[in-house]
Order: sequence, then structure tokens, then C-alpha cells
Amino acid sequence: MLNRTAGFTLIELMVTLVVATTLIVIAIPSFKSFYAHARADSSIRKIQQSIQLARNHAVAYGSRVTVCPVTGLDCSENWHNNITVFSDSGQPNLIDGNDQVIYQIGPFNSKDYVGYNRAAIRFLPDGLASGTNGTLSYCPDTINHSESRAIIVSQSGRVRFSQKNNISCE
Repeated sequence: MLNRTAGFTLIELMVTLVVATTLIVIAIPSFKSFYAHARADSSIRKIQQSIQLARNHAVAYGSRVTVCPVTGLDCSENWHNNITVFSDSGQPNLIDGNDQVIYQIGPFNSKDYVGYNRAAIRFLPDGLASGTNGTLSYCPDTINHSESRAIIVSQSGRVRFSQKNNISCE
């Protein structure tokens, strides 16, 4: 009787490695797209929830609340930085006096682009957005990525996700 040891031959291992490598090479572009989609979706939802929190806080406490990217104690135009929600009882767009930081997000992935057509989003005590409509865009990896997402803030204070397919962060 022949004694046979259990195991794999060199040929079987090489074939397995070739098949596995081929599958990985084919799957990597799909994973990049999936990761970009998940990152954009997660980040835009965090931003949307922060804006909703600001509006709810303004109505509940009867105070002006600002959402903006803060550098030092002042609002900046770089929405890629930390986005801060704060009560804004003093000078607009500046954390001063009795102002209180309510919530903060960020910074976002260094490859991504975040843009808004205003310096800040301000909610008045009645829940209205102070003066302007705005669209905040989040683009993973490139300015015109197919997985880009956007939020629209209306003057009435309503915050909704954009249904557009071609969103740009320019």
C-alpha cells in the first residue's frame, strides 16, 4: 500500500494564485467606486444632520445659530475644514462672548472637495435660514466625480438632498 501525504502540488498553488490575482485586479476598480460612494454618502449625511441640528437648536432655544467652517474663532470659506455649529449671539460669523459651540464635524478626507456658495448658514430663532438659498456640495476624489452629493438649504430653513445627477464642487 502506498502512503500518500495530504497537501497541494506546486502546480495547484500556482493556478490558485493566478486565479486569485486575476479576480483582485478585476475587483479593485469596483471597490474604489464603492468606497467613494460610501464616503460621499456618509459625509453628506453628517453635514445634513449638523445643519438640521442647528435649525432645531435655533428654534428650541430661540437664538441665532450659525454653521460654518471655523478657522481660529472666525468663519472661513474653506468648507473642507472642520464644520462647526455654534450659537451666534454676538457678532455674526464669529465665536465670541457668550457663543457656544454645539457640534463640530471634520475634517473630511484630504482627497475630497467640499463647497458651499456662502460663507455660513445662519438660522434665526424662527427656524428660517438667514437671507439666502444655498447648495453645499461634496465631491469624492475629483471636482466632478459621478458619486458627488449635494444638500440644498432653502430660505425657509428646509434642508434636503439634491436629486441632480451631475453635481460639481467648482
